[in-house]
Amino acid sequence: MENNVDFLIIGSGIAGLTYAIKVADKGSVCIVTKSSINDASTVYAQGGIASVTYKPDSFDKHIHDTLDAGQYLNDKEIVNMVIKEGPQQVQNLIRWGAQFDKSKSGKYYLHKEGGHSEKRVLHHKDNTGEEIQKTLIRQVKAHPNISIYEYHFAIDLITQHHLGKLVKRKHTDTECYGAYVFDKRNNTIHTMLAKITLLATGGCGNVYQSTTNPPVITGDGIAMAYRAKGKIKNMEFVQFHPTAFYNPKETPSFLITEAIRGSGAVIRDVRGNTFLEKHDSRGSLAPRDIVARAIDKKMKEQGSDHVYLDATTINEATFREKFPNIFKKCKSHGINPVTDYIPVVPSAHYLCGGVAVNKNGESFIHRLYAAGETAHTGLHGANRLASNSLLEAVIFADKAAKHGLSQISELQWGKNIPPWNDEGTTPAEEMVLITQSWKETQEIMTNYVGIVRSELRLKRALDRLEIIYRENEALYKKSNLTVRICELRNLINVGYIIIKMAQSRIESI
Repeated sequence: MENNVDFLIIGSGIAGLTYAIKVADKGSVCIVTKSSINDASTVYAQGGIASVTYKPDSFDKHIHDTLDAGQYLNDKEIVNMVIKEGPQQVQNLIRWGAQFDKSKSGKYYLHKEGGHSEKRVLHHKDNTGEEIQKTLIRQVKAHPNISIYEYHFAIDLITQHHLGKLVKRKHTDTECYGAYVFDKRNNTIHTMLAKITLLATGGCGNVYQSTTNPPVITGDGIAMAYRAKGKIKNMEFVQFHPTAFYNPKETPSFLITEAIRGSGAVIRDVRGNTFLEKHDSRGSLAPRDIVARAIDKKMKEQGSDHVYLDATTINEATFREKFPNIFKKCKSHGINPVTDYIPVVPSAHYLCGGVAVNKNGESFIHRLYAAGETAHTGLHGANRLASNSLLEAVIFADKAAKHGLSQISELQWGKNIPPWNDEGTTPAEEMVLITQSWKETQEIMTNYVGIVRSELRLKRALDRLEIIYRENEALYKKSNLTVRICELRNLINVGYIIIKMAQSRIESI
């Protein structure tokens, strides 16, 4: 493994891969990903990427929809920037080879999703994220300056605190020199030094029992930045997707894109009645937070463990063409989605908070950038507008790349960095301790810090998580390193931050 690179990227989704492509001509690039390069949240993005494409849509409409969905807690300057620069970055993806669906006339076929006032979501059937991921992987693998290290897990960021000193700077008193990286295949720990490091590890969906995120999404980048004294913001804003396929035995939960609702499907309770209109005039196409809360309330009222998505107004040919994977999924469970109702339930889906960054993707740690779901940019506010996430990722990957390239010539690698110290550790004797703490953490977050919260629930969650934290830290310090114990540590960290920030914001209770 290379020890010194210009750009270290932790994570292999749309943000990390886009960034790699954009900096690779100017320096050596290393992508570290703890699983296969194909295993990222991006792959699971069914819906698409939102961008103004044709009239009568406009930037003003997209901006309004984004602010409205976010409860006007968004950063308006960032919203304006992302929406207006969106079409150019989407064209980049197209030039790289991404194929978005077109009508017979040759125009892009656009979906309308919850919270959108116009059809503006470009998509590739119901697997847009997978199409984009494949496109970016082709570009990355073709570039001679990019090295990819699969099955390598970033343990912690390296900062000057590892040297026992503090460097004073104008905007920050901490700087990043790279990361300690665990090779899962060889059980060795590398000191990976970089002039610039980008965190692009996704969100933290697996802090909950039910999530649409793949198992690798455990809040790693956010937890590493938190431990390195970075600034974390708005972690209380966890978005629950209203319509995950109801199957309690399945992990991750299979997402049913709301593009289906944009094509005419509606949500019904277990008795077959619609109810969203009582909560919002947009009904089943209201923003996700409104729909998820309404479903949660209805399930509690009726004592049900799911509701239904009624897509029977969509003819079979259209359904098969637009949503082939969803059709296949439903049929595999004995459900014909054009004649039967689809059982759905809200599931943890997206984190609107994260590592605080500025408009250039810079964190509050010098030489450390963040992009994608790992970052808090200010775009989403309290609730992400559907299909704005892929747009945000490519915009901030571009911003971070441009800013990093403007700085790279002035930077040097860190010196006298000590190797990872595991002196005095022994193999973990009982993995059941880690497994049980993992389950308890998810139960605490699900039962007390879910869609609906209260001061009492949050206090109880914090008290219980504190016990697990102390137990796991003691185990971590005395045990040989494993990915599982590190992931648990990260989940506990992000769970704590979510609770503390929820307690400080009355609107989230």
